[in-house]
Amino acid sequence: MSSRERCVFVYNQTKETFLAFQVRVADSIWGRVVGLLGRRSLQPSCGVWLVPASCIHTVGMLFSFDVVLIDKRSEVVGLREMVRPFSITRPNFHAESAIELPLHTIYKSRTEIGDQLVIERYEAKQPSDHAGKYRAVAFESSSHGPRN
Repeated sequence: MSSRERCVFVYNQTKETFLAFQVRVADSIWGRVVGLLGRRSLQPSCGVWLVPASCIHTVGMLFSFDVVLIDKRSEVVGLREMVRPFSITRPNFHAESAIELPLHTIYKSRTEIGDQLVIERYEAKQPSDHAGKYRAVAFESSSHGPRN
């Protein structure tokens, strides 16, 4: 994935498991058309988030994968396991978007319809000034030894 592509992680809040750590956002017409085309496989913990999408096609694909369909609140409304090359999934009219993930991700993460997902971008955050002060205070108080 290039550095210019937007990536997110996908976390199943209901089951407290990660589905993927590096999911490319495909929210343009061209991005959705291309999707996973041209790839020989999908690396573990990677994927593509098609926004909007209520179904997908795998015409021209070279491998099988899982698809999680979610609504606008990131609730799982559909699951498609082991979607094979050269197929078209049925539309799910409750879905706002689809996440294409490596094979068996749905099974491994125990994801089910109704689960709540968290989809967020990675952002490196600078430590706040307060964090350093609290560490210093904690260190000073612990340096006095045990209280009697």
